[in-house]
Amino acid sequence: RSVQRLRPSPPPASRHPLRCSLTGSHCVANMAAVSKYLTAKNSSIASAVLFALYLLKRRRNANKSSGKRGSSELAANHDKDGKKEKAAVDWVFFSRIYRILKIMVPRTVCKESGYLLLIAVMLVARTYCDVWMIQNGTMIESAIIGRTTKDFKKYLFNFITAMPLISLVNNFLKLGLNELKLRFRVRLTKHLYDEYLKGYTYYKMGNLDNRIANADQLLTQDVERFCNSVVDLYSNLSKPLLDIGLYIYKLTSAIGAQGPASMMAYLIFSGLILTRLRRPIGKMTVAEQRYEGEYRYVNSRLITNSEEIAFYNGNAREKQTIHATFYKLVDHLHNFIIFRFSMGFVDSIIAKYLATVVGYLVVSRPFLNHSHPRHQTSSHSELLEDYYQSGRMLLRMSQALGRIVLAGREMTRLAGFTARITELMKVLNELNSGRYERTMVSQHDRESETSEKITLVPGSGQIINTDRLIKFDRVPLATPNGDILIKNLSFEVKSGTNVLICGPNGCGKSSLFRVLGELWPLFGGHLTKPDRGKLFYVPQRPYMTLGTLRDQVIYPDTWEDQKRKGIADKVLKEYLDNVQLGHILDREGSWDIVQDWMDVLSGGEKQRMAMARLFYHKPQFAILDECTSAVSVDVEDYIYSHCRKVGISLFTVSHRKSLWKHHEYYLHMDGRGNYDFKVITAETVEFGS
Repeated sequence: RSVQRLRPSPPPASRHPLRCSLTGSHCVANMAAVSKYLTAKNSSIASAVLFALYLLKRRRNANKSSGKRGSSELAANHDKDGKKEKAAVDWVFFSRIYRILKIMVPRTVCKESGYLLLIAVMLVARTYCDVWMIQNGTMIESAIIGRTTKDFKKYLFNFITAMPLISLVNNFLKLGLNELKLRFRVRLTKHLYDEYLKGYTYYKMGNLDNRIANADQLLTQDVERFCNSVVDLYSNLSKPLLDIGLYIYKLTSAIGAQGPASMMAYLIFSGLILTRLRRPIGKMTVAEQRYEGEYRYVNSRLITNSEEIAFYNGNAREKQTIHATFYKLVDHLHNFIIFRFSMGFVDSIIAKYLATVVGYLVVSRPFLNHSHPRHQTSSHSELLEDYYQSGRMLLRMSQALGRIVLAGREMTRLAGFTARITELMKVLNELNSGRYERTMVSQHDRESETSEKITLVPGSGQIINTDRLIKFDRVPLATPNGDILIKNLSFEVKSGTNVLICGPNGCGKSSLFRVLGELWPLFGGHLTKPDRGKLFYVPQRPYMTLGTLRDQVIYPDTWEDQKRKGIADKVLKEYLDNVQLGHILDREGSWDIVQDWMDVLSGGEKQRMAMARLFYHKPQFAILDECTSAVSVDVEDYIYSHCRKVGISLFTVSHRKSLWKHHEYYLHMDGRGNYDFKVITAETVEFGS
């Protein structure tokens, strides 16, 4: 907050601290009666009692939470309805935020710690600027009331001279706060994306684990709001604490220790009340972010599947879904607004106005008590000057106490963001360690009660990395949901051998490839295969990345990777010519042209571009999942012949009989848990069309 401009003070008669309808003598008598109980001894005793009650309450709550924690964690492991962690300002919250702060401030000497120091220095400087403004403003008003032109010009000139320095302090503070928010966001975002994009974690989170529903919401909006909330809380707590410390020192020498002690006692008392009332804010913040994520998700689904929805003429149904999600969010936000309105009313009464009343009661004591030794010999002007300084300092101190009490509201909201970020970090760590949680619903258990029960333990199988060999040895083929497709799958394929995979929908063709690509966990047996980089998957709907024409051919490599491999652009042109896409380079005119290639290329062109990408990488084995369904037969024959020529062994899923001649073995799955792995001979009955 910038330093406020001083306004001319009204005449002394209109600025009495307590206005009442009684006569002046009655008002003074009543204030004296109230103020005489605000002694240092009574204030100290009240503060000690309230602080002891506060500690006992915190200890009782800690014991309750620790007693429930073990049972709640055990229930969470067995409860599959996705219950979220509790969000409240307690020791769990402080331990969570400490772990996150170690990520955002990794070392003692770093840019983040430098900005923290800059903010602290600017906060101290601004506090001293506030004190100087109070003292200088009091002298200006005294000069005006005393009609002293010389003093008025002197102190007014001091104020004009100090304006640039005060403005510089305020703007340096804003600079530090904004830069710290950005640095915190950079650190936390980089850490989360390093974990999210490690291996196949991004795939596992959306397809294997069902604890995080909207990762994009957490990684973008929640991270930004968390970082902003942390920095704002640091500023909103540090400045009032500095103000309180400085004003206690100044006021103790001015009006005695009982004044600041009374204000501190009121702080503890009001903090206990408001902390109790604000408990639902953390839970409501978590729910708000969850509903925001769901609303964002249904909108992204509409964009992703717009063509299919248009063919079905499903705009009315999608509108109903979006409106239902939106109004669920609106209802929650409405309830949140009503709750914040109620809490804002209570906050204003307790943290602002009652704090000001307590301040008036404290500052009036030395003035309304005629026997007080401080002002027995003071003149009217001295009383006025002392009252202005003490009153304004105490008012600033009460405002600082009120800001600390109100900061508890922001801390409760921060607890909600902290719970969501911590949950994301926990899931990422577990997924990177090979553990995931998912609701297991097996269709086979429902279909047959007499079927043999098989215990599925994710990751219990063994993967052996060996070049030029793929071997399944008693591997159960099962989905992450627990459906067993094949109990024991065993076959062996050496490099140079092509295998055609066929069977009805849902028999396990795609599941086999996901296990082979290590996207799904191995539930048992032994899988011998090359490293991940020596397997390449070509789907029916190839992915076109954001970038240049060159990027479409070499993906996921970069231009630097291409140069490091020593592959020239003319070789890339040969790959395009091999799949009859050379005209695209001629049409675009450059390898570095950037387009929305998902829209620019047709379905058949995208499939052929994926095959050119396969020729560029030259893996030992390639998995072709209906990847030539939109390609003509002559181009398809050339692609398969070229793969054999360059030594790429193929696993092909296709329903075309014309492809059987390019394969030596076939793997047929019947969809009932049985399979056949046989050599293709002249007598083999070909499946497909």
